[in-house]
Amino acid sequence: MSIKEIQEGYVKSEIHNGVTTIEFFHPQSNSLPGKILEEMAKEIHFAGTHTETKVIVLKSAGEKAFCAGASFDELLQIKNEKEGLHFFSGFAHVINAMRKCPKFIIARVQGKCVGGGVGLAAAADYAIATEKADIKLSELAVGIGPFVVGPAVERKIGVAAFSALAIDAAMWRNSDWAKKKGLFAEVHPDIAGMDESVERLAFSLSHSSPQAMEELKKITWKGTEHWDTLLIERASISGRLVLNSFTRNAIEKFKVKA
Repeated sequence: MSIKEIQEGYVKSEIHNGVTTIEFFHPQSNSLPGKILEEMAKEIHFAGTHTETKVIVLKSAGEKAFCAGASFDELLQIKNEKEGLHFFSGFAHVINAMRKCPKFIIARVQGKCVGGGVGLAAAADYAIATEKADIKLSELAVGIGPFVVGPAVERKIGVAAFSALAIDAAMWRNSDWAKKKGLFAEVHPDIAGMDESVERLAFSLSHSSPQAMEELKKITWKGTEHWDTLLIERASISGRLVLNSFTRNAIEKFKVKA
């Protein structure tokens, strides 16, 4: 990993035997600044149009946090509603890219998921995690709310479970809770077991009918066709709320704790 990658993070992809692996990294617990969101959406879209790609594995680097959600540094740099909309639209573009991608996406979740990280796991077609993959929607605690990722999370785990996560924004739920609610399809004791399962499923899907998988994905995502508009509307809510003094102060406090 280069010095620039260590400082700024990266998104990279590689294909092997029909399996395209998209990996993202950021030094702040794999958080998601705008540049990484933009690159992730592009890589997912490209893999979806790539004929050699049969299935996609979405993963983050390292053995600890899967994804810490929005970059606090970038949130504090937002100066107006236009900039706020632009930043949160990044999450909308990634989720919509995952939704519209004709290939199945397997999320490899090795550790904790916060905010947008929960959204990534929810927008995947199949999430495989470790026991250390606790989850939290912390947005309300900093004066925003899980508006953009909300539809993806609610679709996967239901209104009641989503509401519990969104309202009790300071509480971690463990991986067993996430599996029982349907966010994770599988939970394994360690990374080795998780990777073995990811490899098994990816291999199986890479030898399945691309046409059948595409049709099945259309069925599982039925009813979300309006998300291109909905998620941008949700992004505008977050973009407006991030400007208020409560949110600014709350984010500053969270940064100190971190």
